[in-house]
Amino acid sequence: MGTGHRDRNKTGRSSAVMDRRGSEEMNKKDIKAFAKDVAKKNAVLREMMRAALQVKRRAKYRRHTKGCVTDDKTIVFSTFNGRSYGCTPKAVFLYMQQDERFRDYHFIWSMKDPEKHQYLNDFPNTRVVKDNSPEYDRALGTAKYWFFNYRIYDHIYPRKDQVYIQCWHGTPLKRLGYDLETTANAMNNLKEIRKKYRTDAEKFSYILSPSPFCTDKFGSAWNLKETGQTDKIVEVGYPRDDYMYNYTEEEAAAVRKALGLPEDKKILLYAPTWRDNQHDSKIGYVYRNEVDFDRLREALQDEYVILFRAHYLVANSFDFEKYKGFIYDVSHYDDINELYVISDLLVTDYSSVFFDYANLKRPIIFYMYDLEYYKDELRGFYLDLSELPGPITTDEEGLIKAVKDTAGFRYDEAYAAFNERFNGLNDGHAAKRLAERVIFGE
Repeated sequence: MGTGHRDRNKTGRSSAVMDRRGSEEMNKKDIKAFAKDVAKKNAVLREMMRAALQVKRRAKYRRHTKGCVTDDKTIVFSTFNGRSYGCTPKAVFLYMQQDERFRDYHFIWSMKDPEKHQYLNDFPNTRVVKDNSPEYDRALGTAKYWFFNYRIYDHIYPRKDQVYIQCWHGTPLKRLGYDLETTANAMNNLKEIRKKYRTDAEKFSYILSPSPFCTDKFGSAWNLKETGQTDKIVEVGYPRDDYMYNYTEEEAAAVRKALGLPEDKKILLYAPTWRDNQHDSKIGYVYRNEVDFDRLREALQDEYVILFRAHYLVANSFDFEKYKGFIYDVSHYDDINELYVISDLLVTDYSSVFFDYANLKRPIIFYMYDLEYYKDELRGFYLDLSELPGPITTDEEGLIKAVKDTAGFRYDEAYAAFNERFNGLNDGHAAKRLAERVIFGE
């Protein structure tokens, strides 16, 4: 009886501790959300808060990496700061796995959810670390090469004997960095955005470019032209697109099966970008759906299913339960390339996904319901929209018509010219060229 009493007391104390910790976590989240709300309204205060935070984070990084020695044969990979396993870092990693020259190299993947990606440990000489953890810091402190497809955290700087390869994550339609002329960004004004790009440019040894177009735009967006750093640009094609030249029909069929997609329906991939002005202080950037899916289901469900893919920065979740069997939420599917190859057409707005998808020479539709606002107030574009490889529509009726019109699609001269300009270097071997250039100097 006495033992049972002690166990009950122990359980009671344990529950109380858990409740207290949970309450403390909630309080921290509320405090952070309040701080972000305040920061949104006051740029000066926001700058002060960020400066103080960077001092703290840099000190922590230095503590974690103290005594670390650079290993010439260790490489760190990160996709969207640990959000997924994909894009150029994945392509380069897979290439290295089959190249004998990298047989004795060590590979480290940074992931926000390491448990979800434990299968990566099955690759030779590969391990997974938790993003933004002490182990992550030590991995960066040790690795000679860093392959990132997004800006690394502001408080982290490579040493002089380390090589940071900025792979970026797409050919841009919307303006970036120093090229922005206006912005309605919820968390950063133009000065702050440019500072972030300047900080990144100071760090990277190379920035990947898939085309002469990107070489020009990346040079201006990161201010490399003005600072005399254009020699950092490596124009070799996009490793992130290699998969679309090398996949097999068996692999595509396996993806369809894994997602539980019907065999008798065409697949429409809907991949909108994020909106800089849609931000929730508690969770981050959100996406407010402006599509009438009821209307789309009524018009298209006999022939199509929709794969909905939110942008990687979007933090909110979506409830498509009422559209079960018609809409499949693939926002957390790791590699968008696998979604490309199973899709019969792409619908997007201003996302760079269409540059990648164009490699497949399949139909693309641009659903730009907020075109004037996005163009004039939010971002602005690098291209004249008449150059896009598909029709533009601004309402559901036009979208439905455009989808049905793809029955008569053909890969014409204008589409071919688009691919020649933006994807002309892509041939399925860009990862090999990038690795040989930045590691072996070839």
